[in-house]
Amino acid sequence: MSTASVPADPSGRIPASPAPSASSASSAGTVTDRLVEANNRYAADFADPGMDARPVLKVAVVACMDARLDLHDALGLELGDCHTIRNAGGVVTDDVIRSLTISQRALGTRSVVLIHHTGCGLLSLTEDFRHELEDEVGQRPAWAVEAFRDVDQDVRQSMQRVRTSPFLLHRDDVRGFVFDVKTGLLREIDPA
Repeated sequence: MSTASVPADPSGRIPASPAPSASSASSAGTVTDRLVEANNRYAADFADPGMDARPVLKVAVVACMDARLDLHDALGLELGDCHTIRNAGGVVTDDVIRSLTISQRALGTRSVVLIHHTGCGLLSLTEDFRHELEDEVGQRPAWAVEAFRDVDQDVRQSMQRVRTSPFLLHRDDVRGFVFDVKTGLLREIDPA
């Protein structure tokens, strides 16, 4: 089946399909080919919304990259409402602080929402992952895995990292949550 014949759902997304067998992979194209085709359909009806890069709600959301989290739908957000910063675990790393600093100082955000989730893959990893990578490729990663055993405590740690960063202008409206992947509900985490 060619990518052009894959029907999009009403949101314009291509439904997931089983991985092609090795013999059909060359005729079906890659996942990236499917994404490019979807973009071509999207661009055909695209109209510049005339938006500024500054988020309308002046909020930055830091969340896990987990594919089960549809942040815009879960939070009732529209295009242009927020900055979304995602990484493995949704943890606040130096690069997240970099993005938040740019978000606040150059683009006017004032609030930070942190979202971790149940069933996160980082709950089952340890820093041994770095050692295994070093053994495999002969070079140790410069980054930490940032694995955790207690999702609530990691949200607290992430809130603390935001609240104590000297680079951020706005550290008073920082709230953290755990998203339940089974119910879709957010549970707020007390920072204390």
